[in-house]
Amino acid sequence: MIEKHIVLEDIDPVILYGVNNTHLQIIKALYPKLRIVARDNVLRVLGDEEQMANFEENIEKIRKHVLKYNSINEDNLINIIKGGKINDDTSSDVVVYNISGKPIKSRSANQQKLIDAYNNNDMLFAVGPAGTGKTYLSIALAVKALKEKATKKIILSRPAVEAGEKLGFLPGDMKDKIDPYLQPLYDALEDMIPAVKLQDMIEKHIIQIAPLAFMRGRTLSDAVIILDEAQNTTSAQIRMFLTRLGWNAKMIITGDLTQVDLPHGTTSGLREAIRVLNGIEGISFINMNEKDIVRHKLVTRIVNAYERDKEIKNK
Repeated sequence: MIEKHIVLEDIDPVILYGVNNTHLQIIKALYPKLRIVARDNVLRVLGDEEQMANFEENIEKIRKHVLKYNSINEDNLINIIKGGKINDDTSSDVVVYNISGKPIKSRSANQQKLIDAYNNNDMLFAVGPAGTGKTYLSIALAVKALKEKATKKIILSRPAVEAGEKLGFLPGDMKDKIDPYLQPLYDALEDMIPAVKLQDMIEKHIIQIAPLAFMRGRTLSDAVIILDEAQNTTSAQIRMFLTRLGWNAKMIITGDLTQVDLPHGTTSGLREAIRVLNGIEGISFINMNEKDIVRHKLVTRIVNAYERDKEIKNK
C-alpha cells in the first residue's frame, strides 16, 4: 500500500470535483480499491501501486481537459477513466474556451489577422472602434499562453483617464480608486478563468492589473503585456511603456483613435507611436473597422453614424 498527494495545479478543483462532489463520487466508484480524499486542490490517495499509477495517469488527463475547456461532463469523465473516446473539439482556430466551455475564436478577417500577427511578432498594435474584440481577443491570447506555459504571467494596463467626466474623489484604498478604470480587463478575465482560480492568480501576481503609471521603471520579461485604451496615453507615457518590453515577452497595444479623452491639444501617444514605429521589423499593425464589430448590431450602426457625421463636418 502506498499513499500519494496529487496537487491539481492551474485549474479550479470545483470543476473537477463537480457540483456537490458528483464527479468525485464517480471517480471513487471507478476506483473502488483506492481510498480517495479531496481537500481543496489536493487529492490524498491510498492504495496499491498498480491502481495508483493508472489513477495518476487518468487524473492528469482529466486535469488537462478541465484546463483546456474550463469544464468536464460526466460522460467525458467516465470515458477518460475507462479509456474510451471523448468528445474533444480539436478545432485549430479556437484560442481558448470560456468558463462555460464555449470556444473563443476569431469572428472576422481582421480578428484572425490579429491572432496571426501575435503569433509572428513580439509587438502588436490593434486599432479600431468599440466592439471589434481587440481587447477581449488579446486577453484570450494571453490566457492561452499562460495555460500552455508559453509565458509565466499576464500584465494588463490602462491609462487612468476619465472619459470626459469628472469622477471626483473616490473613497477607499489605492486598489479601490483605480479598479473602476481597470474593470473591463477584469470582466474579460472573469469570462475565461474560473473566479477562484483567477483570484488565486491575482494574489500570486501571475496576473497583474495596474494603471499605466505603475509600469515605470519595470522590465517586463516572461510575460504577455497588454496596454488597453492606448489612445489616452501621452507621447511620453507610451514611449515609457513600449520600452518596458523584456526577454521572452510579447506586447499588445489596443486603442480607438476616435475616442481620445486627453485634454484638448494633447497629442495621442498611440497616434504618434503608429507613425513613428511604422515599418519596424517585429512590430505589426492591425486596423479594425465596423465590419469587425461583434457586439449588439446597434453598435455597428452607431459607429457608422458617427463616421458619417465626421465626414460631413470635414467637408
